[in-house]
Amino acid sequence: MVNVIRGDVNNKPVASRRLANYFESKRDITGSLYLGYPIIGTSQGGYPIDALLVSKEYGVVIFNIIEGSQTDINIIQQAQDESFNKLESKLKGNTHLTKGRKLMVDIGVVTFAPALKLNDISEDYIVVTNEHDLEENLNSLHWESSEYFEHLNSVIQAITTIRKRNQRNYVKREDSRGAKLKKLEDSIANLDHDQSAAVIETVEGVQRIRGLAGSGKTIVLALKVAYLHAKHPDWNIAVTFNTRSLKNQFKHFINTFAIEQIGEEPNWEKVKIIHAWGSPSMEGIYYEICKKHNIEFRDLDAAKRIKIANIYGQEFDTVCEEALNKINIFEQYYDAILIDEAQDFSKYFLQLCYNILKQPKRLIYAYDELQSLNNKTMESPTEIFGNDTYGNPYVKLKNRSGEPKQDIILEKCYRNSRPLLTSAHALGFGIYRKEGLIQMFDNAALWRDIGYQSEEGILEDGKPVKLARNENTSPKFLEAHSHIDDLIIFKSFNNNHEQMEWLVKEIEKNIKEDELKYNDIMIIHCTPRTTRSAVGIPRALLQNRGINSKLAGVASSPDDFFSDEEVTFTGIYRAKGNEAAMVYVINAHECFSGSELARKRNILFTAITRSKAWIRVLGYGEDMTGLVEEFKEVKDRNFVLQFTYPTEDERIKMNIINRDRSPQERERIEMMNVKDLLQDVENGRIRKEDLPQELIQKFKRLST
Repeated sequence: MVNVIRGDVNNKPVASRRLANYFESKRDITGSLYLGYPIIGTSQGGYPIDALLVSKEYGVVIFNIIEGSQTDINIIQQAQDESFNKLESKLKGNTHLTKGRKLMVDIGVVTFAPALKLNDISEDYIVVTNEHDLEENLNSLHWESSEYFEHLNSVIQAITTIRKRNQRNYVKREDSRGAKLKKLEDSIANLDHDQSAAVIETVEGVQRIRGLAGSGKTIVLALKVAYLHAKHPDWNIAVTFNTRSLKNQFKHFINTFAIEQIGEEPNWEKVKIIHAWGSPSMEGIYYEICKKHNIEFRDLDAAKRIKIANIYGQEFDTVCEEALNKINIFEQYYDAILIDEAQDFSKYFLQLCYNILKQPKRLIYAYDELQSLNNKTMESPTEIFGNDTYGNPYVKLKNRSGEPKQDIILEKCYRNSRPLLTSAHALGFGIYRKEGLIQMFDNAALWRDIGYQSEEGILEDGKPVKLARNENTSPKFLEAHSHIDDLIIFKSFNNNHEQMEWLVKEIEKNIKEDELKYNDIMIIHCTPRTTRSAVGIPRALLQNRGINSKLAGVASSPDDFFSDEEVTFTGIYRAKGNEAAMVYVINAHECFSGSELARKRNILFTAITRSKAWIRVLGYGEDMTGLVEEFKEVKDRNFVLQFTYPTEDERIKMNIINRDRSPQERERIEMMNVKDLLQDVENGRIRKEDLPQELIQKFKRLST
């Protein structure tokens, strides 16, 4: 089967569609047909290929597409020679595709010209005008070295350039963690079909990309920026995000991919890697809008003073809504905007981005279906972008046959192994918590969208169900490198001192024995407001052992996260968007119980899913013992999720009990005496569910 990936072929639409239709009908070919891709970087700039077939049967076949009926024979021959030489040079530059001096990949070149009437051309230059001739030509080809197919794909997709970043030539022991990690990174060699489509297929309008953490959204967006810039160097393109440490990731990837495609760094005047909020000292979409439209810019402190309905944590939503209401006519100065972490933004920010885009409004937004585990999912395009005066939606996403996809789902998770991801979900939702579920999706179908299948029962309110991941959505190699008891460790200690001593000894072993690098290790503290003080002890202990460390965002740029010479400690907010081979989650017991439990479990979920190989979840006391028991339950069930899907009323009650509270609500409860608390509960000013669990238990003991 041939996967057809539709890039930008607007100048040759009819012949391209005919070529695509032919290959979509083929069931005896294994590979991909790229339209409008690749673009090969040369000393003269980017050289575009009209279409490229990459298959196990034929190697690569270049298609030079002619749309009309008039052309010159010399031009056809010259184009075939040039495209062959450019691609051969690119492939020969990769040692994985050569044997000695010989390139082990067959390269064919065909001019596909359905409307052309041409007879007198050399037999060395293949021109086909119909599907029958194309079939005959393909039947004459046979690639005898198909074992190079995976490496070939990797080079065509430019993924080899990512892998160069983390070369592990220093690894000496075959059984070390460093050696296992090298094999693991080598296994993630190619983009899958959905990822390729997300990179290359661009619609004239809005495009949505959905997927779990670890499904490759950030790399896909970086590749897409580089591809669009290579195709349209005159476009003004912006990529924006919420987590500041993503900026350097984007810069590295876009720069690398641009060099691959145009032979030089991108024009940074045309490509902006820009934060969402911004300030006078830092570029940001919102700050730029305020400046261009001459409206007041509000930073966080100013936003808190105008908060609508005093909603905690929605300051940026508020200032974006205010800007929308203040601006009557928008300047339109971007040709394309790509948004990563779109789940972190309200519809008002997406509307601002939409409004500052030139027609045809190329807005690409990517988000994680399950980044925060709350039941507030992304709104539909109609709810986000609204309707025109006739009631018709401005944006309606639909995937049509033979056209670039408007709505792409990345089902596979390439970061977290099946056991790790399922454990994170079990703890995040409280699947095996003795007191019952903590939260749940309102839309049960989301479980299928994020790669789970029902082994037993059905995904309906009030019905029992058993959910599991399979090899299609969680590749086996992500868990095959280590025993399950090494992949995931939940460990409870008697006190903090024991926890930190164990942590430090393990980190020392990782660096001095396991052949892991400093930037392979991340230590996440679960409670943001106490992170700086909590990590002081282990950092000092590491220093005593000659191991340097850093607290992300402190004494270094907020845009920098990892270091080649320091182990990274971090709070949960800076951890978001980053990943490491070995992740330690410390003081995890703080996420086990108490008020605002949904937020605490979201923190635990996010922390666990930062790991791309091994996870250690540490804590102490009774609460940590409870967390260990929850993990043991999912492990004993071979990492499946078995529960009764809560009804709508049950979900509403869960949301009330475990919801986030504003600082004012917390302060009010903490400051009130028992009599006033009881009175406010009776009067409905405070819900009884808002009272701390330890206080409720105390009341119960006093009443018996």
